[in-house]
Amino acid sequence: MFKRKGLLLVVSGPSGAGKGTICKALLKANEDIKLSVSATTRKPRVGEVDGINYHFVSKEKFQDMISHNEFLEYAQIYDNFYGTPKSSIMESLNNGQDILLEIEMQGAMQIKNVYPEGVFIFALPPSLEELKNRIVGRGTETMEEIEKRFGCAYEEIKLIEDYDYFIFNKDIDTSVKEIQNIIACEKNRVKRYKDIILDKFKEEL
Repeated sequence: MFKRKGLLLVVSGPSGAGKGTICKALLKANEDIKLSVSATTRKPRVGEVDGINYHFVSKEKFQDMISHNEFLEYAQIYDNFYGTPKSSIMESLNNGQDILLEIEMQGAMQIKNVYPEGVFIFALPPSLEELKNRIVGRGTETMEEIEKRFGCAYEEIKLIEDYDYFIFNKDIDTSVKEIQNIIACEKNRVKRYKDIILDKFKEEL
């Protein structure tokens, strides 16, 4: 009936909540959603591929990108920087492409200030105990890093008030279905298309 803009889907949550696993499953179940690949200065984890999981860049390169205003958002998380490239995302949204972002809370709030029509989803663990078990189970952090992340978890969870939706990530399939339901509702939200709809029917008078 009319062309819809793409949705910018922003998924955040404390480290260990499983947001990465949720996003991978969501993309697998929905081929029409495109993943935004962020840039980061952290080192790749085992199995991660440059250009697919992240654009792995030096801190010098990242600072150069900041100076040229090439990020929709960027943030320093612990000892590393993360940023979301701007131009390709905005072009995709204007062409009707849904874009998925998996980012930390600091970056998500920058995006909300710049692009408030995004859909902001907060992934929660079933419990703090399960959260710690997941972080330990990854085997990618030292015990010092694990304790640091776990100690920040509740403070991160308190940021949920800035989001539109939440999911408890106990089961991946259920989490994906809940996000699919959110997407379906948002694609028919009146405030997104009120003016377009009214203009369409006014032209038919």
